[in-house]
Amino acid sequence: MSFSEFRLLTVLAEEMNMRKAAERLFVSQPALSQRLQTIEKEWAVKIFNRSTKGLSLTPSGELIVEYAKETLEKKEQLLEELQLLEPQVHGTLKIACATIVGQNWLPKVLKLFVERYPHAKIQLITGWSSEIVKALYEGDVHIGIIRGTPEWKGRKIHLFEDPLYLVDKEIQNVEDVLSTDKPFIQFKSDSNYDQEIQEWWHNRFQMAPKRSIVVDQIETCRQMAFNGLGYAILPAITLSNQDRDLFKIPLLDREGEPIRRDTWLLGYDNAFELRQVQAFVETVEIFMAEKKENRL
Repeated sequence: MSFSEFRLLTVLAEEMNMRKAAERLFVSQPALSQRLQTIEKEWAVKIFNRSTKGLSLTPSGELIVEYAKETLEKKEQLLEELQLLEPQVHGTLKIACATIVGQNWLPKVLKLFVERYPHAKIQLITGWSSEIVKALYEGDVHIGIIRGTPEWKGRKIHLFEDPLYLVDKEIQNVEDVLSTDKPFIQFKSDSNYDQEIQEWWHNRFQMAPKRSIVVDQIETCRQMAFNGLGYAILPAITLSNQDRDLFKIPLLDREGEPIRRDTWLLGYDNAFELRQVQAFVETVEIFMAEKKENRL
């Protein structure tokens, strides 16, 4: 079997659906079905059971798919070892990144990374910080970028911190939220962020918001606040100089200090030995230095 056939089996096992697997593999369903039949003929066993509900692995199929996964993992490990012998940076950089950072900060860094290392490839997944840590634990990625304060025993690099603001098109004073009829627009996030906001609100007002709306994405929350549908608490990373018609009130703690949100880069020591990871860390350092210089 070729590596492409191993990849085909692993994708089918992950999706358990011919249509979804075909979309991921960029082939038509008939072509995928025909290739699967050819593979099953080579092994002389049935790998998947097919039904109207989708696919399911046969006992033989479970063994073959596990073999395919192990082979692909060994290939990836070998490629990483070979890359250490090459003078140029090759291979795939696997990153898991908190969605908010992936939308606002990371694209600029990756643009610089691609310019500096055109032979390298990038594999990116985004999600909540808790999902990023899980991907690291399970070995699905080389490095993770998360928000908040990580409980991580491996290597971690502090990237930046950004303050939190209460934003609205009309409210200019924090105390005005008690008298407004506008709803407090919140977005679903990991428990750490929600807890920070709840603690600040309780310490400041000792009462719940009059009205509130919870949306599934921070971008939805941002757009609703920008369009005057309510007020929101957003980190500075989501706000730009173009948002000049918004009032931005910094959140302060009990000591009067700005409340900030940290962003960290995490990984295991062996991941930081990979040339593509080292190159990414160097790129981040260059990007941060240039950004600091531009502010001066």
